[in-house]
Amino acid sequence: MMSRAQIIDGLQYAKTFRLSRLINASKIILSYYISKWSKKNYHSGFPIAISIEPTTSCNLRCPECPSGLREFTRPIGMLEPELNRSIIDQLKNELTYITYYFQGEPYLNKDFTKMVRHASDNNIYTATSTNAHYLSDANCKETIESGLSRLIISIDGTSQSSYGKYRIGGSLDKVIEGSRNIVKWKKQMKSKTPFIIWQFIVFSHNENEIDEIRRLAKDVGVDYLALKTAQVYNFEKGSDLLPKNPKYSRYQKAGLIYKIKNGLLSHCWRMWHACVVTWDGRIVPCCFDKDGEYKLGSLSNNKFKSIWVGEEYQRFRKLILKSRKNIDICKNCSEGTKVWN
Repeated sequence: MMSRAQIIDGLQYAKTFRLSRLINASKIILSYYISKWSKKNYHSGFPIAISIEPTTSCNLRCPECPSGLREFTRPIGMLEPELNRSIIDQLKNELTYITYYFQGEPYLNKDFTKMVRHASDNNIYTATSTNAHYLSDANCKETIESGLSRLIISIDGTSQSSYGKYRIGGSLDKVIEGSRNIVKWKKQMKSKTPFIIWQFIVFSHNENEIDEIRRLAKDVGVDYLALKTAQVYNFEKGSDLLPKNPKYSRYQKAGLIYKIKNGLLSHCWRMWHACVVTWDGRIVPCCFDKDGEYKLGSLSNNKFKSIWVGEEYQRFRKLILKSRKNIDICKNCSEGTKVWN
């Protein structure tokens, strides 16, 4: 059964739909299923959802994150408000959902909440993901005033030793403090938003804390607790991070190696309805292309819609329909893999 907070969240998203957006969504859905069934690239409409990257900078050093201990091949930088405004103004008649996150910690961008405000003013559902170390009184108040629809807070442990094993440089006390702060301000300002989610990535060192994180989430007063499977690089050889309970892993043992559970079917909903815009205006296929390896265009010299229907995008969609197994970023994709709660 859905909670009251979940129902309110669903209604907030439903409010973003208007005739032009419904027509666009219908085109996207129809063209996706035609392509999926026929195995021939057919595309109509513009994205329903996009991710916009506020920054690649981060205060933590998570080992499987490009912004953390992995070597990052993309430049470090901050999204400019002018670029954010331009993207929204180009897509506001079709777009219903913006995720203000790709890599990095969004609150390190001083203009973050102002950029969310521009999306909210255009009746677009907005979400972000944070490590909660910057949820001060000022940032919490600005977050609520921005109209942010959904706030995902990463919390991967119920003790500092467990949390800090992956969130290197982070403080569990700061996460809990920041979480309590945004809950407090939401109540104080009598706001329906944001829908506050605690996201708990299940690792081998914290899978025994699932019952405890449920109790803690209830105590702090967040709206929802999401359990997420861990993404690891070079997963074929396995990893000490992977949980022992297979239902909490997106990988499974296949002989002497590990493989992704979803089977990598040759179609992808994301390639028809969504994309990612990096802080410097590159268009990349999805959130699994963390290093921007598959650049489909740049907003520095093209309009978004011309990129979306352009030759590079059409070529990549054809590759998806032919075989996702030949595309590097698809080999670690969790689409189609159930996330347990």
